[in-house]
Amino acid sequence: MTERDWGWEEPASPPTPATPPAPPPVEPSVEPSVDRERFRRRRLGAGLVALAVLALTIGALTAGSSGTSSDSAATAAKQRPHVGGAPLSAAETHALIHRKEEQAIDSVLAYTPAVVQGGTKGNELALTFDDGPGPYTQQLVRTLNALHVQATFFAIGEEERYFSAGTLMELRSGDAVEDHTETHPMMALLSPKNQREQLQEQIYRIQLLGGPTPRLFRPPYGSFDASTLRELKHLHLLMILWSADTSDYARPGVAAIVQRVLAGAHPGAIILMHDAGGDRSQTIAALPAIVRGLRARGLRPVTVPRLLLDDPPPPGQPIPTNLSGG
Repeated sequence: MTERDWGWEEPASPPTPATPPAPPPVEPSVEPSVDRERFRRRRLGAGLVALAVLALTIGALTAGSSGTSSDSAATAAKQRPHVGGAPLSAAETHALIHRKEEQAIDSVLAYTPAVVQGGTKGNELALTFDDGPGPYTQQLVRTLNALHVQATFFAIGEEERYFSAGTLMELRSGDAVEDHTETHPMMALLSPKNQREQLQEQIYRIQLLGGPTPRLFRPPYGSFDASTLRELKHLHLLMILWSADTSDYARPGVAAIVQRVLAGAHPGAIILMHDAGGDRSQTIAALPAIVRGLRARGLRPVTVPRLLLDDPPPPGQPIPTNLSGG
């Protein structure tokens, strides 16, 4: 495969701020000294753990989400494409849509490495959730399912050791599960090798859970540099930032979260929220009013891959610089 030509010059790394935003307590990233064989064994160990968790949780998920699955299947049956007069099966429809979304991501990658929002010609926007999975993830997904909304989750790889049931529920619900690094570091402070491992190890975690290979990446704290962009290009990952930050991680209250989403809502908007990293009960409680408010304006929440398929950002947008955020 030939390397894509984005037609842009990689920006120089932005200066590190004198006082960078304080990250939540996470294990520091350490420069690895392992060789390729040791790294392979570490991946294999992670795979065995993930498979054990999958075996323990998939039965409970099947029972717990049967009603939602039935509703989703009924909805999908009405919307399935037809080939030669015969409707496609649910699995065929899902595979077809997934292929089209992958092609849409490739198309956007051909002209930009990073996206802040989608296009503005349609009526769609994307609700996105960072830092999961966590103790509140399953409740949040159940709430979205009851609202018939699919969202995008930027997941931390190491959290799958404890809360993979939440990611499995997201995958079963048709949500997009994407890359938010393995341990949630500030990427601009890492070496290129450490950045690569942060990206790859999270991808392996999602693959071992049976999910599609992530194609989208969100940098923790909005931190990235030229090395990040090079690694993303190598892995065919599109960086997804945001157009509206709710700051729900600070627990400002349900009304404030609803107001911030609706204030930032417009066609193509990408809204930043969180499903983990702390008490997310306010975020969950805000979702029904958020969805009602969006629908009252004629706006439809979709996943980021679907937004890029239906209404991608136009070429020629400026490449965003290092941000601060959740």
